[in-house]
Amino acid sequence: MEAFKDATVVCLLVWSAASLGFGIKKHGLEEGWYEGGSIFIALLLTVTVFALSNFIIGAESNEGTPLQARVDKRSSCIGRVGLAAAFLVFLYLLVHFFTRKSKDVNGKKESNGSKTDFDDVLRSTACLAKASVAIWLAGSPKGLPLVVNLTLAHTSKQMMGDNAIVRKLSAYETMGSATVICTDGRGILTSKQMKVTEFWFDQESIEEDYNNKIPSTLRELLHQQAVLKTTGSPTEEAILQWAAEELSMNLEEVKQKFTAVGTFIAEEKESAVSVRKKADNTVHVHCKGDAEMILAMCSHYYRKDGTINAMDENEKGKMKSIIDSMAAGRLRCIAFAHKQIQDGATLTKEDDLTLLGIVVLKYPCRPGIRAAVESCRSAEVGIKMITEDNVFLAKAIATDCGVLQLRAEAESDEVVEGIQFRDYTDEERMQKVDKIRVLARATPADKLLMIKCLKDKNHVVAVTGNGTNDANAQKEAHIGFLMGNCGSEDAMKSSDIIILDNNFATVVTVLRWGRCVYNNIQKFIQFQLTLNVAALVIDFVAVLVGRDAVPLTVSQLVWANLIMGALMALALATERPTDELMKTPPRGCTEPLITNVVWKNLLSQALYQILILLILQFAGKSIFKMSPQVKGTMIFNTFCLCQLLNAFNARQLERMNVFRGIHKNCFFLGIVGITIILQFLMVELLIKKVASGEGLNWSQWVTCFVLAAFTLPIGLIVKFIPVREKPVLFVSPDGELDLGFIKGIKLLFCLLNWFFLLKTFLYDDDVFIQTN
Repeated sequence: MEAFKDATVVCLLVWSAASLGFGIKKHGLEEGWYEGGSIFIALLLTVTVFALSNFIIGAESNEGTPLQARVDKRSSCIGRVGLAAAFLVFLYLLVHFFTRKSKDVNGKKESNGSKTDFDDVLRSTACLAKASVAIWLAGSPKGLPLVVNLTLAHTSKQMMGDNAIVRKLSAYETMGSATVICTDGRGILTSKQMKVTEFWFDQESIEEDYNNKIPSTLRELLHQQAVLKTTGSPTEEAILQWAAEELSMNLEEVKQKFTAVGTFIAEEKESAVSVRKKADNTVHVHCKGDAEMILAMCSHYYRKDGTINAMDENEKGKMKSIIDSMAAGRLRCIAFAHKQIQDGATLTKEDDLTLLGIVVLKYPCRPGIRAAVESCRSAEVGIKMITEDNVFLAKAIATDCGVLQLRAEAESDEVVEGIQFRDYTDEERMQKVDKIRVLARATPADKLLMIKCLKDKNHVVAVTGNGTNDANAQKEAHIGFLMGNCGSEDAMKSSDIIILDNNFATVVTVLRWGRCVYNNIQKFIQFQLTLNVAALVIDFVAVLVGRDAVPLTVSQLVWANLIMGALMALALATERPTDELMKTPPRGCTEPLITNVVWKNLLSQALYQILILLILQFAGKSIFKMSPQVKGTMIFNTFCLCQLLNAFNARQLERMNVFRGIHKNCFFLGIVGITIILQFLMVELLIKKVASGEGLNWSQWVTCFVLAAFTLPIGLIVKFIPVREKPVLFVSPDGELDLGFIKGIKLLFCLLNWFFLLKTFLYDDDVFIQTN
């Protein structure tokens, strides 16, 4: 029912009913229903497509998005121009009729003053209204609101396949304008679990095939080290997983071989546990912890052949250098040490231990994270990692994922702790916030403060979160992402988009789709306005200059504006994101929909169509030696084919190759193929019944295709013409169309001077209108 609230739909329904009545009265029921019935069927199909798109979007998404409001405003603004033109044409034709200046096709005056029969007056008035309705319909871009719905519906469906659920449709267009993304580190940029990446022993590194390269005696001791967990930390869990997967450890078998005796050391950075080996009743102590601290307690080490050697200061210095190099790379190093002791003895830190080896651990980046971060960098979208981790771990994760680049001189400005950020003055905070890349040891309040500062600097901010503590930050940000579908109820209510796989790369995918939504709508605006401008001017000029019937009738414009427009809306709305979208800076939220590039493209195409169709209108009969009915069909066919080929131009607003990547969009090609078939059927089978035309022969079809084909080279040539940044005529300072009813009337009167000047050269009895 929403579509029937639209004034254009209601008026066309009224017109289809009136046309149905007049047609049946004139031609009988068998043939008189064609025009009115065809308009009604076209409206029904369009309303059905509109309703389906609304259904796909979802009944719960009843809020209008800012983009929908802007498109509706532009559509209404352009429609008012068409209404003004229709009003002037109707007034002009009405005056001509009652002043007995209008003539029928035989050259006889249609009005005889007071002697004119009432039925003739009614019939003539209906014909005048028909011309006015055609002009009004030509200037009504009713496909614009439809393409917004179709684009949002298609994108919502596609995003489900990309592990994202959009709760608020406005998030799409806002995400396309995002300039900063604030994200957590662990679990989003990286996997949730640490992972062992290499194992050092005998001053050599092993990164693969551990089971074959580590001696069996050492491997057995490492099994015991892995099983003996003292804190249950992520580090110990990663070591246990490494032993099970890479060292072929059977957890239950290892546990059966010994029993725990006691814990000697249980500190933050090291631990020592004694066990009794059941086979020989000997007691063994296993130590693990910070590599540098454990190394200091060792006097021996295992060699590759399984023997134990004494460790002198030189060899200990080499191992310390290895540890320091790992620390410089911000990798976590855990050392294992072992010693057999007497039953009942205790262990002190001064006891000589045997170094088993050192494992290197880190939180591995999720697949595709570095590429996603680099994509944001090329799109000029900043990434700020806000984490509870300490500075060293935060730096390691940020560097590994590409958030931080290896520039030591810049790290002092790029990495700060939460307490340091809070202690800044307001001026210092605003000055430094753009430079900060990592906020470590951050609380939820620090995240909220960061977002407020970024918003105060006119950034469009997106933020990730997965708990109740993040709810306030998500509410404050322009776009809130809930990472995972298991967050708290408060976090879910505060979020705009749910990322099902908890992956930052999916956030970047949403960014690409947000830009794609805006870009696809701009493409259709260029396509639709080209159609409307050309149709409006052609019918307007033909009526006022030539006093002929409108070249493009109501039924033909319903076909072109609604049916073809709806099909092209489907085709252009389904264009997928391209890499080029991520190579341009973010657009502002108030950036105009109709940019100067769009104006350049649509006006050049519209001018070409106006030129060739007016030539066909006024000189077609003499050039091609054809009847008026065939001429009308050629005008309609050429006009529709121009729109069809112009859809290819609309695919690329600025790129030269409009066919680039078209083989990947089978849906677009399918829509074009269907449209060509329907156009052929319309011209050859239906044109005579719905528009009083005649079919075309093969040479006339070729002529129509040749004339329409020039839209492609014209579109290419125009792309070489630079455009200025200053808005064009009848465009507001922010670049949006500013053309209300009054301005539309003034513009039309200005054009009328030129039209009637042209008429003075064509007809002797026409009048020139003066306007101030």
